[in-house]
Amino acid sequence: MQAGNSLRGDFGQAVLCADIGGSFIKFGISRQPGHVEELERLPTPKADWRDLAEALQRLADKADPSRSLPLGLSVAGLVDPVNGAGLSANIPPLTGLPIAEAIASVAGRAVLAANDADCLTLAEANDGAGRGYPVVFCIIMGTGIGGGLAIDGRIVRGAGGVTGEWGHGPAMNTSVEIGGRLVPVPRFACNCGQSGCIDTIGGARGMERLHGLFHEEARSSHRIIEDWQAGETKAANTIDAYLQLVADPLAVAINTVGAFIVPVGGGLASAEKLIATLDEAVRARILHRLDRPLLVPAIRREDGGLVGAAVLARQGATDVRAA
Repeated sequence: MQAGNSLRGDFGQAVLCADIGGSFIKFGISRQPGHVEELERLPTPKADWRDLAEALQRLADKADPSRSLPLGLSVAGLVDPVNGAGLSANIPPLTGLPIAEAIASVAGRAVLAANDADCLTLAEANDGAGRGYPVVFCIIMGTGIGGGLAIDGRIVRGAGGVTGEWGHGPAMNTSVEIGGRLVPVPRFACNCGQSGCIDTIGGARGMERLHGLFHEEARSSHRIIEDWQAGETKAANTIDAYLQLVADPLAVAINTVGAFIVPVGGGLASAEKLIATLDEAVRARILHRLDRPLLVPAIRREDGGLVGAAVLARQGATDVRAA
């Protein structure tokens, strides 16, 4: 019996998956939808793309010597849907490389690749908080801001691989109301080359930047949130300003894509009160008023990269069979 056939699950063929981060590769196998077994973890080779491809080849061949199973990749960086080229600050050899095609040439198996935000979106839309909803806008609120969009369980791949990236573009307000007075907020320079991006104030580092601006002191985002929950005035002012600045552009993005649900990933999603308060602020600003939460913590925050990569591989295999 071939190794590929022996790995079939009850609901379809097994697939291999890898979550390629700036520091580590997590590698696993999904024998059935919604379930992933992490098999190995190793440091990400970043000197040359062939080193990365050969590492993935060894991992994949160990799990599936027959090379019959497709491999889905979640990549820290953008993946152009037209030519497959990557753009990755954390893994420089992937920039300009047709990722799936290049790795497939070394691995000797079908390879599909998408960025990490898209893979989390796939995971949430198919096997997480967005399951059963036709339009899922998944947002990431961690060190910075990101996002992805899925319709009927499939990611929407925009020009250059940019879809759902609501954190970039000069959309930030230049003032907030705190304690009944307007307080100016500068349009901070962003790493994308623009200024005034939500990414500069919406993530954990952005929250800390706002606190330093208003109070001229350094506090970690964890401490700010803890102090806010305890009722401390300075932290409350920071969070009040943060909610105003983030809720406005997020409401515009939700109105634009027509999301039925917005799963939230990233480190800030673990602060459930913050997400619930932001949800209330956003629902007060969108056109379609809801009497249920719209922003909810993502279910697949820990394994979203692997689960989404598995969904990507499984959908790709289905498309090949249908063709």
